[in-house]
Amino acid sequence: MDKLLFLYNLHAGKGMLRGKLAPILDALTADWDVTVHPTRGPGDAAATARDRAGEFKRIVCSGGDGTLHEVVSGLMELPREARPQVGYVPAGTTNDFAKNLSLPGSLNEDAAVAAAGFPRPVDIGSFNGQSFIYIAAFGAFTDVAYNTPQQAKNLLGHLAYVLEGATRLGSIHPYPMTVEYDGGTVTDGFCYGMISNTVSVGGFKGTPAQPVDLDDGLFEVALVRQPQNPLQLQGILKSLTTMAPDDGGLVTCFRTTKLKITAQEPIDWTLDGEFGGSCQTAEIVNHKQAVTIVYGK
Repeated sequence: MDKLLFLYNLHAGKGMLRGKLAPILDALTADWDVTVHPTRGPGDAAATARDRAGEFKRIVCSGGDGTLHEVVSGLMELPREARPQVGYVPAGTTNDFAKNLSLPGSLNEDAAVAAAGFPRPVDIGSFNGQSFIYIAAFGAFTDVAYNTPQQAKNLLGHLAYVLEGATRLGSIHPYPMTVEYDGGTVTDGFCYGMISNTVSVGGFKGTPAQPVDLDDGLFEVALVRQPQNPLQLQGILKSLTTMAPDDGGLVTCFRTTKLKITAQEPIDWTLDGEFGGSCQTAEIVNHKQAVTIVYGK
């Protein structure tokens, strides 16, 4: 039997995995020789994936998107040919990236996919040398998606973001910057930017006007100018779910393999929903088909 490393984070998703590991292990051990490793703190999943990659054909992780982010970041420190396949059993609160993988939804079913699903190459981004899987973002709304209650998202759709974001209109300000990308250069003030490779942000699944391919070597980019009222904000957030320009001209959208953002002041960034640092210049590159991740049907 081929060897598989199962990494899990008991603290993800408010302890969702507690008491539920047995059926996950049953699914994994049906076809694999499994080694189990509980994560022991921040950075442990990345270090373990990197240091033990040569021992296993596949690494399956269970936790939130942060756990998956760590595993992939660890593997990206290795040569491409040394990176084992990655399976994911999502057990976090938002599980954004899981929505790209056609996973069934329950822990048991997701474990079965992680064990026997379809391995497929996926693009991975780098942000000033740091790896990210599905999104790098800056500005006014980077935390709105994560602070809006899931129940409100389910009931109200993108309107839930409008209501949450409207409370912040008075504090929003644009960052003057120059953005260089494959298709040219744009210089303007933007209050929000999103460089992504996903159909879901903050637990809300969008409906992109053009399909998002996880392995095409391209980022989907949206840059947002400052809204003046809730009606403009609603148009912006609708545009972000479709990744298409809004009617008011406040959103610029394009696809690119890389981009360089030079701002007039340091800007805070999030990578895969976690703080990614503050910088004045950001160089972001798409590494095409860098890691193989296991899909559902």
